[in-house]
Amino acid sequence: MSAIKLVVSDVDGTLVDKQKQLTPATIEAVKRLEAAGIGFTVISARPRSGVQPIADALEIDGVIAAFNGGIIFKRDGTVTEHHTIDEAAVRGILALAEGAAVDTWLFADDQWFASTDQGAHVGSERKAANQEPVVDIAAANLAQIDKITFVSDEPQVLIDLKAKIAGFNDQATIAQSQTYYLDVTAPLANKGDGIVSLAKTLGQPMEAIAAIGDQFNDVPMLEKAGFAVVMGNAPDGVKAYADEVTTANDADGVAHAIHTFIFPRLGVPA
Repeated sequence: MSAIKLVVSDVDGTLVDKQKQLTPATIEAVKRLEAAGIGFTVISARPRSGVQPIADALEIDGVIAAFNGGIIFKRDGTVTEHHTIDEAAVRGILALAEGAAVDTWLFADDQWFASTDQGAHVGSERKAANQEPVVDIAAANLAQIDKITFVSDEPQVLIDLKAKIAGFNDQATIAQSQTYYLDVTAPLANKGDGIVSLAKTLGQPMEAIAAIGDQFNDVPMLEKAGFAVVMGNAPDGVKAYADEVTTANDADGVAHAIHTFIFPRLGVPA
């Protein structure tokens, strides 16, 4: 098997704990990884505003992916790729979602527009997005939508809605980033194409990439990476794609993966 040269990690449910925080063990493990000459970066469904603090804390100097690869950027603000959803697809999807028992979030122009600022997941999204919602989805520029998120704690509601908007699968990426989030992004804004873009920009072949994730929207990158690690808190359906399963995100799962699975492959003491 090829030597690992780059580790690409999901953020929520993976790199951060349930409080959306980087733990000291995770920060230390990433710094040890980089000291060993191995690159590290992140790809997340979060907007740039939510990924930036993670990149700053870990001092990631290469490219980073927000919106599942919809935006590839650097910490200094340089954007190298930007893929938005076609406006006609946005309008069609929103029309089909009318009447569904979901909250609707639109992300455009580095802002978060929400149908309501109430609900069980708004507080969590405030932390993840690192911004306050604009409670007026009509204010969003539908020609510049990076992501639509439909929110519901009723799994069947999102399953039914996903089936209802499936006719737009050729015009958008439609996937769940959490059991309570159904995300719609641009066709190239998926973690499979996203990890390929990161690897190409950073000059690494896919067989030299280790990917770490926890949800079904991570599966495309887990399939493309040379080495796939899945979190202990992941659904069994996602674990089926793993070369190794690490501990949960609340048990420093990324740090465990680096020390237990990646360092031994590099000949570095755990």
